[in-house]
Amino acid sequence: MKRIITSLALLLAFALSANAQKYCTIDSKYILDKLTDYKDAQTKLDNTSKVWQKEIDDRMAEVDRMYKAYQAERPMLTDEVRKKREDEIVSKEKEAKDLQKQRFGYEGDLFKKRQELVKPIQDKVFNAVQKMATSKAIDFVLDKAGGITLFYADPKLDKSDDVLKILGINK
Repeated sequence: MKRIITSLALLLAFALSANAQKYCTIDSKYILDKLTDYKDAQTKLDNTSKVWQKEIDDRMAEVDRMYKAYQAERPMLTDEVRKKREDEIVSKEKEAKDLQKQRFGYEGDLFKKRQELVKPIQDKVFNAVQKMATSKAIDFVLDKAGGITLFYADPKLDKSDDVLKILGINK
């Protein structure tokens, strides 16, 4: 009886190991931090961001000065002049906020600059990881930077079409 159980256990272990996929982990942050191109790109982004933020801060400071001056002079102003000054302040504030949105908003200038400077470097790392994975017959590469993320998977292991078939959807 023990021989049968031992034989079944060995057979099961062999079957599981034959179907096991190979995987490894990488730390993309560590890799990127070792690349001087990446460090240079990050420095350029940081400097550009500081310049743009100062420009926005200067405009907001101007709005604040205009508002304080308006508050001090308000009792002495006619309704017409008051309305004109209020509109001027609101307009300047809107311009500053629009500039902030243009520079730092979703798909703004900073996003575009990051795509221009950093994306080619990230693509280079991705291609290197893919080359390493295929040369070593690794099925999955997990990235441990910022939590575990699937960085690369062998396309032959993708069963998405099988799921679509089960759902009755043909590609």
